[in-house]
Formats: sequence, C-alpha cells, structure tokens
Amino acid sequence: MNSNRSADLAALLLRVALGVLYLAHSLQKIFVFTLPGTAQFFVSLGLPGWLGYVTAFVELLGGIALLLGVQVRWVALLLLPFMLGAMSAHWHNGWGFASPNGGWEYPAFWAVTLAVQSLLGGGALALGGVKTVRAVAA
Repeated sequence: MNSNRSADLAALLLRVALGVLYLAHSLQKIFVFTLPGTAQFFVSLGLPGWLGYVTAFVELLGGIALLLGVQVRWVALLLLPFMLGAMSAHWHNGWGFASPNGGWEYPAFWAVTLAVQSLLGGGALALGGVKTVRAVAA
C-alpha cells in the first residue's frame, strides 16, 4: 500500500472515530444530562448557561460533519476550542481522567486528535471540503 493511500485511510479512521465520539458526547449532554442540566453545569463552572446549549449543538453538528466528511479541516478547527475549554474545566482535577470529576488527559488527547485531523483532512470517503494536493514524484 502506498503512503498516500495509507494516509487517506488513517484520516478516515480518525475522522469516523472522532465523529462517533462527538455524537455520543453531544447526545449524552442532550438526553442524559439534559440541556438544562448541561447549562447548569456550565454555570457551576462560572460560564454562561447558554454556552452549554451551544456546546451540545456544535458537538452534535460537528460529529455529523466529521462522519460524513464535510469540511473536515474546518470542523476539526471549530471543535478544538470547545475541547480546550473542556480541558480547562477539568484542569483543577489533575491529570488522570480517572480522578474524581475527571482529569484533563482525555480532553487533551481529543484536542491533539482534532489538530491532527485538521492537518490530515478528511481522507478516504469524505464528501467534501478542502482537498490535499499531493505532488507526484518524477
């Protein structure tokens, strides 16, 4: 398998994993914690409650866009500040996500994967967006 094909498959695998995780994460905010509960959690962090609603829907739409492969580079960049915000919300809990109330390691890993996805692009089977131009060796 050539390296271009491997990179396209790697980007696809990362994109689908991120898309599924973002869908699950957003649906948890919507159906398990509920949107008012999510808003209240944001307020408990000193953030405006409406940001909980925005976060849930940005994550939902971002997860769908990642799964479909639509504007993947931009979607990954759009989701990045939200994940950095999650990381900062867990900062005081310590490193390990198994810490009480969760540490910041998991959101930090998500932030890195979003940066990598933005650099890779959508990969194989992406529906659209910015395409990577690859030079052909002579």
